[in-house]
Amino acid sequence: MSVKNMTSEIHSPAGLLFTQLILETFRLNGRLLVIGDNLTKDLGLTSSRWQILGAIVQAQAPLTVPSIARNMGLQRQSVQRTIDVLHKEGLVFFEDNPHHQKAKLVTLTKAGDAIYKKVSTIQTTWSNEMASGLDLQDLDRVIQVMRVLRERIDET
Repeated sequence: MSVKNMTSEIHSPAGLLFTQLILETFRLNGRLLVIGDNLTKDLGLTSSRWQILGAIVQAQAPLTVPSIARNMGLQRQSVQRTIDVLHKEGLVFFEDNPHHQKAKLVTLTKAGDAIYKKVSTIQTTWSNEMASGLDLQDLDRVIQVMRVLRERIDET
């Protein structure tokens, strides 16, 4: 069985739902970036700077810019520009990479760690408010489905 959408292309029922999920994800992402900018503005951050700081914190070891970009699904050039701003602001520093002479490892400074902890506190309060009343199993299932989809996309 197939379902016809507004563009006259034929989707399977799952394909149509996946397309709707993509569109809803785009809408949600836009709103999350605006909220992220609002949550971090008093700390002098933006959503993109916060996202990069978070990627550094979440990593098991210091990463290179290309590794951060790959992990986050972002363009290397965009991550490099953000890292350069964070470096100028004293929030990250570069250290030698024993595996690659040119690709430095990126690490948080004490100031970067402190600002990340502040924004994490703000985000925790906001997340708790947003998640209030939502079913934990539903949230977990959404995460699982999104992870599977991301992994499938990574395999293509």
